[in-house]
Parts: sequence; C-alpha cells; structure tokens
Amino acid sequence: MIETYEWNGEGYKPLVFTPQWMAAILNWEPLYDLANADEIEVHQHTDEVFVLWRGRGALYYLTEEGQLEVQDLKPGVIYNVPAGVWHGCLGTRDVSWIIVENRDTHLQDTTVRKMTASELQSLREKAPTWCKT
Repeated sequence: MIETYEWNGEGYKPLVFTPQWMAAILNWEPLYDLANADEIEVHQHTDEVFVLWRGRGALYYLTEEGQLEVQDLKPGVIYNVPAGVWHGCLGTRDVSWIIVENRDTHLQDTTVRKMTASELQSLREKAPTWCKT
C-alpha cells in the first residue's frame, strides 16, 4: 500500500511520521521574502534536511565563526543543516521544500530568535539577486 500526501497551504506542514523521523512540506509564507526575513532558528538535537522541489530558494546560516552565509539552492539536491547551526530560508512565492528531520523537532527542539542588525545587513548584502527584485 502506498500513501500519498500533499500540502498546498502557506508554511510548514508535517505529513509523514515514523517513530524516529518525519517528512514535511514547507511552502512560501511572507517570512521567506527578503524584506520580511528577520528570524533565524536552531535545532540542538537533530539535523534538518531540505530539498528544493519548486520555485527558487536559499538557506542562510551562521558559520562557527558567527558569519552569516547564504546558499542558493538547486532543485533536487539534498542540503543538510547539522544540529546546532542557526539557519533560515528565503524563497519566491512559488517555493516549496521537502523537509526531513527527527519526529518531534518542530515541537520540542526548535529555538527561534530575531536576527541582529549586522546579521540582517549581511543577509541583505549576500542574498541571491532573485530575492532582491
């Protein structure tokens, strides 16, 4: 038996659960526009896998040295954000990612904070050109 799942609404929707992991769809929401991006999050106990499958998307993250970097994503490529790495997303209005992570990450292992002024400035400088139009 094969199960199928879809999510066409805005934002994050966990859809498939096993005892250890879950898969979700993450669609555009206003926070993913460069003009609105002002938060960054971290998971201390799990990696988080992103696969861009529609639209244009980018991940921004803080390096171990505290520098903000931006990765423009290619469709169909697996991007793993290791546990402990602060990160966030940018995307076009048609963006959609597939997310795989530990089962309860979204409930018990997510810390979100506002970005600092220097982080925001760096994000705006390093964001892909498609974000700035």
